[in-house]
Amino acid sequence: MAQKFIAVSGGVISGIGKGVATASIGKILQQYGFSTIAIKIDPYLNFDAGTLRPTEHGEVWVTDDGGEIDQDLGNYERFLGISIPKRNNITTGQIYKSIIDKERKGFYLGKTVQPIPHITEEIKARIKEAAEGYDFVLVEIGGTIGDYENVPYLFAIKSLERELGSENFTYILITYLPIPKHIKEMKTKPTQQAIRMLGEHGIFPDFVLCRGRKPLDDIRKKKIEVYANIDSEHVISAPDVDNIYEIPLNFEKENLGLKILKKFNLSPIKNPDWGKWVELVNKMNNPKDVVNIAMVCKYIDIGDFELEDSYISVNQALKHAAAAHDVRINIEWIDAKVFEKDQNKLNVLRNFDGIVVPGGFGGIGVEGKIAAINYSRLNNIPFLGLCYGLQLAVIEFARNVCGMKDANTTEVDPNTPYPVIDVLPEQKNILTEKTFGSSMRLGAYAALLKEGTKVLELYKKTERLYKDLNNLDKIRNTEPFRIGNINGGNIILERHRHRYEVNPNYVETLEKNGLIFSGYHVTNEGIRLMEFIELSQHKFAVATQSHPEFKSRLEDPSPLFYGFIEACKS
Repeated sequence: MAQKFIAVSGGVISGIGKGVATASIGKILQQYGFSTIAIKIDPYLNFDAGTLRPTEHGEVWVTDDGGEIDQDLGNYERFLGISIPKRNNITTGQIYKSIIDKERKGFYLGKTVQPIPHITEEIKARIKEAAEGYDFVLVEIGGTIGDYENVPYLFAIKSLERELGSENFTYILITYLPIPKHIKEMKTKPTQQAIRMLGEHGIFPDFVLCRGRKPLDDIRKKKIEVYANIDSEHVISAPDVDNIYEIPLNFEKENLGLKILKKFNLSPIKNPDWGKWVELVNKMNNPKDVVNIAMVCKYIDIGDFELEDSYISVNQALKHAAAAHDVRINIEWIDAKVFEKDQNKLNVLRNFDGIVVPGGFGGIGVEGKIAAINYSRLNNIPFLGLCYGLQLAVIEFARNVCGMKDANTTEVDPNTPYPVIDVLPEQKNILTEKTFGSSMRLGAYAALLKEGTKVLELYKKTERLYKDLNNLDKIRNTEPFRIGNINGGNIILERHRHRYEVNPNYVETLEKNGLIFSGYHVTNEGIRLMEFIELSQHKFAVATQSHPEFKSRLEDPSPLFYGFIEACKS
């Protein structure tokens, strides 16, 4: 069959849920037997999301091959259950940089470089490259219809349709139907305006997914049908849900998958089997027990609002593990700065079954996080540290167990007498050249796990050990996996996004005092970079330099989160 494209755009407001809707449609098409991939277009001028503040744009998602991407790519991976490369994220910054670089190298042979055709042709080329090899390609256009920055992408999509054939394209508009409090009626006028603005680009939606606080009724469906000139059967209700994993199930109540296939004149390859998915969703919605988790972090406030999107993958990974254990999690987001202002407030942590310290950068809230880690260790409360969480756990142990007063990371205190966390010499050389991104460990790296450790036990239990040892030499030092100088053993692969490391000069002292380094990466130069720590005499005290939340799926939870929730419920 010819490759099929589904272009997804949004109307009325931003943050409407295009990402989870796109991911849900992809999941549905997979269930019917088709291979599916998703592409996210971000119209901002940043090259990628790596330099965006989490409270500004949400979490930065990291791919196996080191891409720093909009969080929607995380939704794609979680729903589709596949790893998606960084080329599947297209930004205006990438497009313009590529065009300007080509122009400077004389690629255009003296021609005048213009938005049309040069910008739009570059967009089309990138979409086709990312789409290669799949039956269905979902292209989510970020932003809202009516934004100026969307225009080149809408033009490019329409041009791609003309090139590949209209029979291979379907357009989906995700819109919002407000219910003004003083009227108490769901209003379709904003959706009508969004359809009109989309039509100005020669694009008319084949399907309209209607977001709202309540399900769409037949009267509203009929109004949209008349205005948009599409069958009301293609106007799909998408009401608010507490559990995003219900979304594909809700879409299927209206047979969205079959309707899309019919639009393409296709028949299902196989019958869907939602059994395991439904079972896990039911466990999430009707659990046998509840665990209370304290998330001690810093990226939660922006003005008068708190944004949990800064840690969306950690949140989802906790939910995946909770579903596996048939429990519901209540997460309380605690600003680490409150512990710095008043140490007595640490006693609130006694009310929780577990404590998570997620990743981050900089010195804000650091002492509060360290205090929370100390409290978990002294009071035997299950603790999970992620990336910066591992570094701060090492600092806490060095200060309070090893007697290294004022031990710290040089990120916070360059003059600390005990730099237990530091930038390695080869990274410092890169930083002197102001190439900050190149100094990071970014993407998937291999780690060798030690026998007899809790971490190894969990990776074995969840069947996450790397099995293809015969291909180590084939993929060594190549993207997306950095194997380094590891030649066999209990190997795992997790994604990273950090610059500072556990200082090798202090590892022996920390180990002598009881800190277990349960896994490490070995560089090509033979340097061991510590990847996991744990405490043997603790209910559950585990931290990792990686971001295992990026490889957690509803049907395949992350090993560390699985073990953490298991400890919290016991």
